[in-house]
Amino acid sequence: MRFIINYWYVPILILIFLTGIVLTIKLKGIQFRKMGLAFKLMLKSSSDGTGEVSTFQALCISLSATLGTGNIIGVSTALALGGAGSLFWMFIFAVVGLATKYTEGYLAIKYRKLNDEGEVIGGPFAYIEYGMGKKYIPLAKIFAFLAALCAVMGMGTMTQSNAMVDGLNIIFKPKHFVTIFNYDVSILALVAGLIITVLCGIILFGGLKRISVVCEKIIPFMAILYICLSLLIIIFNITKVPGAFLTIFEMAFSSKSVIAGITGYSVLRAITNGAQKGIFANEAGLGSTPIALATAKTSSATDEGLISMAAMVITMIVCLITGLVVIVTDAWLNPLEGLYITDYAFKEGLFFNETFSSILLIVCLCIFAFSSIIGWCVYGEKSVSYLTNNNKLIRKIYILIYVLSVFFGAILKVDLIWNLADIFNGLMAIPNLIALIFLSKLVQVDTIKELQL
Repeated sequence: MRFIINYWYVPILILIFLTGIVLTIKLKGIQFRKMGLAFKLMLKSSSDGTGEVSTFQALCISLSATLGTGNIIGVSTALALGGAGSLFWMFIFAVVGLATKYTEGYLAIKYRKLNDEGEVIGGPFAYIEYGMGKKYIPLAKIFAFLAALCAVMGMGTMTQSNAMVDGLNIIFKPKHFVTIFNYDVSILALVAGLIITVLCGIILFGGLKRISVVCEKIIPFMAILYICLSLLIIIFNITKVPGAFLTIFEMAFSSKSVIAGITGYSVLRAITNGAQKGIFANEAGLGSTPIALATAKTSSATDEGLISMAAMVITMIVCLITGLVVIVTDAWLNPLEGLYITDYAFKEGLFFNETFSSILLIVCLCIFAFSSIIGWCVYGEKSVSYLTNNNKLIRKIYILIYVLSVFFGAILKVDLIWNLADIFNGLMAIPNLIALIFLSKLVQVDTIKELQL
């Protein structure tokens, strides 16, 4: 029974992996053959076609949700729970998942529709209904319901604001508390929660246009800042990098090393933790990012599929450097959890004042988490719009609940919410994976023809 509780998500991970294998074969290894073109298209913003925002803005919205706490906390947690080998399996799943990402991006454009307000209806619920047929509408509604629920209760709100407050706690170490509903809340969490909530409300109630402008400004900045800081740590510890890769490969396949025997790491733990946290970080197969990609002003489904694939490579790079930072500083071997692992790595690796090193990390974390809150609201609201036939009042109520959830995530302990986020992720993936396989033949024929594979 305990095994079932701890590894309930394994069948879903297997389904995601097998779907990626099938799509990789059908698309003739598109992730290996067309990655150069994918990056070229990603750097070339287009507004040629029906949509709501430019292709670059749509990309930034999808990255805002993907580049979140999973890339910092999730990777560190995977290494702590499953060992250094988790990073290897994280990348195996990601490489296979690139074909899945392409397919999601392709279908997002192929089967999107416009409502009476000129807003895009796109994502898994759209390609399930319009691609698979009317009799599959219940499946589309199931996905939309799960996506809306996941956004407001898991991935998009509470986990992100809670992580931001945890980061601030590392720096300021709060000592003053107030009692709210018999619950002790630090003044820091209360003030931070209010500020985050107000900022989110201002942006989210401004609609997709305002969200896209904000994401377009902060995503490149936050990615470059975090990557540069992490590379600095790796450079400072460059002599340890070969040993880090050796440890990664050794622990990916062997549970008999000295370190594995002491800590209890195993190949199974490495695979499951690497795959689970990797999917949490890149979202391949979940069906979330196609909702944002569908809003792009483009007339080419293949182009958007390639852009989606290139965007995932960015998340893979962030995960890789996070993993290397944690390994070369030996942070993963300490009895720490979550953000504290990465914080230890930055303190040990940067050779700056410890407080300043923590501040640099927390700034990155807060920007990552804040951008995820914004991006996931797009997913949730679009899903609610589909479920309610674009009922504007219900959409506004949903955004209000979403913003309030951000506040509660900041002031409450939400360990359970992290578990719920993983569960909702898994459940979301099922209808999306069904659609990807169902429509894979069409994607295969069109892609091979247009890209001359």
